[in-house]
Amino acid sequence: MSPDLRFAHELADAADAITLGRFRALDLRVETKPDLTPVSEADRAAEEAIRAIVARDRTGEGVFGEELGDDGSATRWIVDPIDGTRNYVRGVPVWATLVAFEREARLEVAVVSAPALGRRWWAARGEGAWAAGEPIRVSSVARIEDAVVSTASPSDLPAGVAALAARAWTSRGFGDFWQHCLVAEGAVDLALDADLQLWDYAAVQLIVEEAGGRCSTFAGETPRPKSFFMASNGVLHDAAVAAMT
Repeated sequence: MSPDLRFAHELADAADAITLGRFRALDLRVETKPDLTPVSEADRAAEEAIRAIVARDRTGEGVFGEELGDDGSATRWIVDPIDGTRNYVRGVPVWATLVAFEREARLEVAVVSAPALGRRWWAARGEGAWAAGEPIRVSSVARIEDAVVSTASPSDLPAGVAALAARAWTSRGFGDFWQHCLVAEGAVDLALDADLQLWDYAAVQLIVEEAGGRCSTFAGETPRPKSFFMASNGVLHDAAVAAMT
């Protein structure tokens, strides 16, 4: 394991200690941000802990996080302290800390840690992807009609997604990080999401790609913030793009 990947695990460990410790706490404090999404005290505390460790141990590197913003560093750790905050604050165990390391605009390592599920995924560029210590690989399903498709909330997605899901062997709504990590594991073949920020997709993008899959916007372009995001096993990708354009 490279020093960068080992450090990413250390950051995830620090976040897990905070988030899992406050999960389902009766006195958990939750606020509403200006964009009307919830944020808990655990979100902020986990990101603060990550920032403190980076400042202490990684000279010249910064953090771009959902809760506390971008410190302007070119070499940075991209952090979503709790992806799935709505689940977290309601006691649903599907949430995770997302950590990705970017050097010169290139993602190098990623960790997605879901302690309430007892599951962790990670990847290093050029070295593959893992879940719970085992190498993972996307599926080889080649037809949408044979595929498992997962989508975010249908109200946030264009009409073409419903038609695509209707063609699939089965469709589900796992949502957030989980559906994309399931693509990397080969359990889901295609996952579609809406209006993601960099911290939402950076880590899962690298994990899916290192597992042999492909990520893009719905138009087949390089993923970008505030756009639709699609992860697939790669074989289905062009057909999915065509179905929505």
